[in-house]
Amino acid sequence: MTKEFDVIVIGGGPGGYIAAIRAAQLGKSVACIDEWKNDKGGPALGGTCTNVGCIPSKALLQSSEHYDHALNHFAEHGITTSNVKMDVSQMTARKDNVVKQNNDGVLYLFKKNKVSFFHGRGSFVKSVEGKYEIAVAGSEAQTLLGHHIIIATGSSARSMPGAPFDEETILSNDGALKIKAVPAKLGLIGAGVIGLEMGSVWRRLGSEVTILEGLPTFLGAADEQIAKEAHKIFVKQGLKIELGVKVGEITKSKKGVSVSYTTSSGQTEIAIFDKLIISIGRVPNTLGLNTESVGLKLDERGAVVVDQDCKTHLPNVWAIGDVVRGPMLAHKAEEEGVAVAERIAGQHGHVNFNTIPWVIYTSPEIAWVGQTEQQLKASGRAYKAGTFPFLANGRARAMGDTTGMVKFLADAVTDEILGVHIIGPVASELIAESVVAMEFKASAEDIARICHAHPSLSEATKEAALAIDKRTLNF
Repeated sequence: MTKEFDVIVIGGGPGGYIAAIRAAQLGKSVACIDEWKNDKGGPALGGTCTNVGCIPSKALLQSSEHYDHALNHFAEHGITTSNVKMDVSQMTARKDNVVKQNNDGVLYLFKKNKVSFFHGRGSFVKSVEGKYEIAVAGSEAQTLLGHHIIIATGSSARSMPGAPFDEETILSNDGALKIKAVPAKLGLIGAGVIGLEMGSVWRRLGSEVTILEGLPTFLGAADEQIAKEAHKIFVKQGLKIELGVKVGEITKSKKGVSVSYTTSSGQTEIAIFDKLIISIGRVPNTLGLNTESVGLKLDERGAVVVDQDCKTHLPNVWAIGDVVRGPMLAHKAEEEGVAVAERIAGQHGHVNFNTIPWVIYTSPEIAWVGQTEQQLKASGRAYKAGTFPFLANGRARAMGDTTGMVKFLADAVTDEILGVHIIGPVASELIAESVVAMEFKASAEDIARICHAHPSLSEATKEAALAIDKRTLNF
């Protein structure tokens, strides 16, 4: 007998599982289909984010940062250490345990919210009188019937022509998280989030890390001032970053993998690495959905075509997260998931794409929300800028981490906050205040007038807001 649901969600990543839970909270009968498997073949809910993305990478970053502190920074605190070693297998085991805790947490939430979970690959079969038949290919093949379908199938790593991932020598983000020993020489193609975070992990552990970036500018999506500061810091830390390169032939051998590339000055170089991580972006994961069976439209990238409300052209078919337009960010997918569930329930779900924060979890962290200074210049909007360095922040000094700054951008006339950019300690947490402020259309003066605890890193945010009108108090 075919099981029928009000809502069927295909994909159990951040967007999918959140959409399923919210729809269930709103009284809908909900099924979620997800095919991720753990090492034992059991379900591993949470998608790319939990299994091979956000969560495991942060676990490795945390472990490697502890090691770096013990090796290089404990002495200034009066802590004497000797014979400090990193057990990579234990670091990896801890990472795997963190992943499992998150996997199990989603399963618990499904039970708590009465979401029916089906372990397998979901795909369209046909439309049936305004509903949709969805096949589940798993250990127990079955067919479900749904009134509303939410596609949340995420994205996959983009490979380079002639260099397919083998996850042993040529690695995607998946293989990059499973390196078993510190490679003497590690190459990365792509200086984006994955490249910088994975490069930072293995650089701290002793790898000689080279990052090859095709674009002539570093972190082009970030504010230029912040990006320049980040580049200077990362190079000083030991990352070798080559910009404006054109990668040629990639060849595997017994020695590792060789990469031929042309530098920005036109010189041809050949680098040999023990491991090569390719992080040149991701592609929407729509293969195997059988979209043609219902006539679902995909764009030239393979993404599901949706409007601003995440509706497809098919009645009651929605799509969210990495599989649609917009930034491939887990928290963006979550917000879209909540909004779609609420729209299905007749409410007015809302996502403000202008206040989605971006974060790079290097050390120092980089985070921003809103527009960059170069975007404001290009648009011709009159603005004011103010910065405040962590070097002048008491809490940062006490922590021994004074790298970076907070930068505010506000309208020259109304003083409305247009963008906030941070490079420094726990920028990922500090940016939340600015996201809230921008959601409420706050002015820089609003932040400048709010009392911030002393001593705290957040005081740098207040001081940067004061700097908009050149009235900082501590710099």
